[in-house]
Amino acid sequence: MTSFITLEEHFVSSKIAASGKYDKYGFPKAILSKMADLGEGRIKDMDAGSVALQVLSHAPLDASPSECTEVNDELALEISKNPDRLAGFALLPMENPKAAAEELSRVVTKYGFLGALIDNHLDGKFYDGEEFLPVFDKAQELDVPLYIHPTFASESMLEHYKGNYDDQIAGHMSAFGWGWHVETGLHILRLYASGLFDRFPKLKIVIGHMGELLPFQLARTSRITQVWGKKRSFTDVWKQNIWITTSGMFSLPPLACLLQTTTIDHVLYSVDYPFSQNDKGKDFVEEIKKSGLMSEEDMEKFAYRNAEVLLKVKAKSLK
Repeated sequence: MTSFITLEEHFVSSKIAASGKYDKYGFPKAILSKMADLGEGRIKDMDAGSVALQVLSHAPLDASPSECTEVNDELALEISKNPDRLAGFALLPMENPKAAAEELSRVVTKYGFLGALIDNHLDGKFYDGEEFLPVFDKAQELDVPLYIHPTFASESMLEHYKGNYDDQIAGHMSAFGWGWHVETGLHILRLYASGLFDRFPKLKIVIGHMGELLPFQLARTSRITQVWGKKRSFTDVWKQNIWITTSGMFSLPPLACLLQTTTIDHVLYSVDYPFSQNDKGKDFVEEIKKSGLMSEEDMEKFAYRNAEVLLKVKAKSLK
């Protein structure tokens, strides 16, 4: 039986869960309950989806340095109770890049965290500015990936999605319906345009959801970016610095596009738990096998071997 490593899997700390910070997002209570459960319930769901190792990251949160320390310490404690099944990506205070770099170093060296997951923007501000360089510098120094994950639109960003329809529709459009993905894809282009990958050629960035629409646009984007004056082409950066997970998207057409534009060594399985379910992901893997999109060797890379290489971990086989 194939066992999986999954990289975009969410939790919420006990203190943050009790604070009511997520009430405005309308998360169902069942989802919040699953995010808060780092024990038997989570492991049971992992077993149902043949997930051997789940890399946990906090739900979207603009957190202060002290909040990040508390959250990461709590996560480390929970991982220590079940280290064969759970691992961690750090929550970083991106509002304070120097503190974020220090926190990344602390949790990687002290707790063995595998990197960090950072929200796609900070109240509408992307990370191509010079002030954020310490975070990327530290990630390259530590040789750990940064997972850039969608977050909810700021008030100014939300205006772009409002129109002749209910504001709830605009909210959906700005998030999982469209905006999350185009804004994260845009973020990658902004980082490239800023010269980040020329400055940090060994930087490792992970994005989810089949590549946040970039694979579909890759040929056109690669051609346009040739005149941006960067030392390295966007195609080279895509092949060498960007890893892509399938999180939350269980559909063959975008996977086919991803596989046609991306080396298989940089394509990784993920679920987006608990917003997507582990057993549904497992069903999708069976669909992939039947489709013939991947060879048996490539399927192993996709399922866990690529993650083992990227994260320097070893997943134990499930019985």
